[in-house]
Amino acid sequence: MQELPTIQAPMPDALAPDEVAALSAEIRALAEQRNAVILAHNYQVPEIQDVADVMGDSLALSRQAAATDAEVIAFCGVHFMAETASILSPEKVVLIPDLDAGCSLADSIDADQLRAWKVEHPGALVVMYVNTSAEVKAETDYCCTSSNAVSVVEHIWAEHGPDTEILFGPDMWLGAYVERETGLVGDAERRARFHVWDGECHVHAGIRPDDIARTRAENPEAEFLIHPECGCSTQAMEYVAAGDIEPDGVHMLSTSGMLEHVEAHPDGSFIVATENGMLYPLQQAAPQANLIEANRMAFCKYMKMITLPKLRDSLLDLRFEVSVPAEIAARAKLPIERMVAIG
Repeated sequence: MQELPTIQAPMPDALAPDEVAALSAEIRALAEQRNAVILAHNYQVPEIQDVADVMGDSLALSRQAAATDAEVIAFCGVHFMAETASILSPEKVVLIPDLDAGCSLADSIDADQLRAWKVEHPGALVVMYVNTSAEVKAETDYCCTSSNAVSVVEHIWAEHGPDTEILFGPDMWLGAYVERETGLVGDAERRARFHVWDGECHVHAGIRPDDIARTRAENPEAEFLIHPECGCSTQAMEYVAAGDIEPDGVHMLSTSGMLEHVEAHPDGSFIVATENGMLYPLQQAAPQANLIEANRMAFCKYMKMITLPKLRDSLLDLRFEVSVPAEIAARAKLPIERMVAIG
């Protein structure tokens, strides 16, 4: 089984149940005292998920950041997510309990690279995954998430014409998924005007086609839930198109889509191809479901950096505030608002 580049750091030391209970109670008291909302991504460690006010994917958390009346947002995710919250709520204090919680996908493109790409394609509209820095968003026309990337691209064609040139990034696997879902694969002329950046999330990219064959052979009754960022997603779509995999058993889903699917089929068996932190909220939603990791090594060290002690200390001292310069924030806000509006 392939070991992925982002698993070099070990999991945080496990806390005893009484420590988890005491820290969780302290955190909830501090959140009330600070008038803070705790937002946590689906890939966070279980005890962070349990203490959060809101759990979700990046789109759901972006919406919550924009709508909250809290004075403080404690963001348990990675740095670009806290930046997005700061852009949407500049009057609020946005905290991230560990400043080193980064993202390999966000690091795969910077603002200078995007500006150079735009020079090569004058007049093209830019669609950037929300997993990017604020500086990149400031150079972008539309942001998207895995759950609405297809809708965003289709919206652009509806608003600006079907021949509109698009620069899509930074995730090449999500770009390939969009190409297939929008029919570009069979339209060479239009596909030539849809350009995809060569970036990836190392964790998702490391879930490979071999994982499909192995886990399906071991669990022939299980449905396959695949995040569009995964390296196996393009291969899975090819298998479906060739008839080698029954399409009813393969679902390309965002993390929120996975949750909705498992909740609707609580007694099912599912192979889950995404960062393995997702298995916890899925199991909480459907305790009887049989959940299988597509690759047990699909572990993001960045998503596991935030712990209860770090969250407690962040709320206690208002430590590690994330803010975005006003000029960048003003330019980055429009593509984020377009993403949220499209839904």
